[in-house]
Amino acid sequence: MTEQAKKSLSNAEKQQRYRDRQKQSGRKELRGYLTPEALACYEEIQAKTQWNDSLLMSNAIRLMYAAHKLGQIGLLNGWLNDHKK
Repeated sequence: MTEQAKKSLSNAEKQQRYRDRQKQSGRKELRGYLTPEALACYEEIQAKTQWNDSLLMSNAIRLMYAAHKLGQIGLLNGWLNDHKK
């Protein structure tokens, strides 16, 4: 084995390789900050479903898209406002 092959990768290099593999498979990373209300909802959903963060975000976006296509965004937003969520 060569010296380069023996050298272990740093955490930053491992993270970059991981991000590159995700991009190559067609995935996109999204980031944002949650309000305290949204964080409480997130924690409740995660506890009930046992979904990891990535799966929870993917499904949340897909569900919002379905609600949009069915014309239910106003109904859902009204429910969230009425229940202070």
